[in-house]
Amino acid sequence: MRHRPGGNIQLNQMSAKSNIVSGTDPRKDALCILTALNDTRKTLDLLLEDMDKHEYKDSRDRALLNTLVYGVLRWKGKLDWVIQYFSHIRLKKIDPKVLNILRLGLFQILYLDRVPVSAAVNTSVELTKQEAAPWIVKFVNAVMRKMSVKPMHLPDPFANVSCTAGMSVEKSFPEWLIIRWVNRFGIAETKSLCDAINELPPITVRTNTLRTDREQLQRELETSVEQVYSTPHAPEGLSLIGTNTSIGRIPAFTKGLFQVQDEAAQLIAHLTGPQPGESILDACAGRGGKTGHLAQLMENKGQIVAMDINADKLRRLQKEMERLGIGIVTTVTADLNAVPALGTFNPFDRILLDAPCSGLGVLRRNPDTKWRVSEKDLKRNGQRQVLFLDHLSHLLKPGGILVYVVCSTEPEENEAVVEKFLASHANYGIAPVQSGCDSEKVFLTDNNCYRSFPHRHRMDGFFGARFRRRE
Repeated sequence: MRHRPGGNIQLNQMSAKSNIVSGTDPRKDALCILTALNDTRKTLDLLLEDMDKHEYKDSRDRALLNTLVYGVLRWKGKLDWVIQYFSHIRLKKIDPKVLNILRLGLFQILYLDRVPVSAAVNTSVELTKQEAAPWIVKFVNAVMRKMSVKPMHLPDPFANVSCTAGMSVEKSFPEWLIIRWVNRFGIAETKSLCDAINELPPITVRTNTLRTDREQLQRELETSVEQVYSTPHAPEGLSLIGTNTSIGRIPAFTKGLFQVQDEAAQLIAHLTGPQPGESILDACAGRGGKTGHLAQLMENKGQIVAMDINADKLRRLQKEMERLGIGIVTTVTADLNAVPALGTFNPFDRILLDAPCSGLGVLRRNPDTKWRVSEKDLKRNGQRQVLFLDHLSHLLKPGGILVYVVCSTEPEENEAVVEKFLASHANYGIAPVQSGCDSEKVFLTDNNCYRSFPHRHRMDGFFGARFRRRE
């Protein structure tokens, strides 16, 4: 390979069209999404949602797009280790877009049996031709052809490095995360946790019991999905396998018969324990996944105030409530970094705080998070979560229930937050967990809180605490 001065691989003549998804070429669209994750603040969910505006003529192309995007993000650490082994240029000096082309090609070689190796090499080279100068095309071609030789001879990732460094490569996780999990769970359980996170999670939905029941919904979904089965813990949940179209185009969805929600998240509304006729504050409502479930459990009677700092999310929440036939939700835009001014609303019977967090409990569905979050974020998140609880604590009636939830299983965002909040709020105490499922004991922690793990419970990782206000 010819080296340029400085040894950098830069794309200086990138086509403007290169950042626009096509809806016709899954490899090119996967590259656009991976590049946008580097260049913008958009989340993976939002980028894939934008992608839904482009309907592929062949559903297999859409499936390949999802496989490529999630696969590259899930295995990025291991892919980079292999690429570095075959590249004479350090990864930090390779333009991120060129690196993503190499990752996409290598992922197909290592993990997709149905894609011929020659096709993986050729499509990567063709993709580079659309983006870069000829000498960069030669570089990509050379690296791809080295990696395409089977069997691929690679060194042992554990050779001459620590166990955690080797596991970081083998399981494709940042080493800082592996180290903290090994210290907490041991080597064997850390491997099990990593393997569970690296599995493809099912699509899980929650029945809208205001309009149907789980058995009726299952029968209706069986006309659109290859397999539908009941979730073992959440009483309204169904898992879907083999969807032939996007969820938004399934007839049962357009009729408002379900919301998409992981089984662990479905247990959170039960943890809150809402009753018909009560007044509930959903303090970080987002786009309304848990808001809709609270309204179901209240039989659409009473009042829910759905609050969030993001007005666009609340507009989506309102549309979602209309789709589900829910009429008891009022939205309020507020920033919990200060005590929210809720005007004429009286103190609430119950408050749910689904707090902003690292998201390390939902890596199965958001694998990009493990490359974005740092260990320092955990302590910073914990401080903000305690602040949010403090700002909400004055809005609850005496005797009321305040539920704190995060999609993280890390102690800084779990037990440490509970301890700090109770230490500064003598009028609050821990209330017993009520998850609404027969098997709730399997989720109980030593301090009577709720926690789920991907490797132990086959669902996302969540933590929840119920506080009761005494006076």
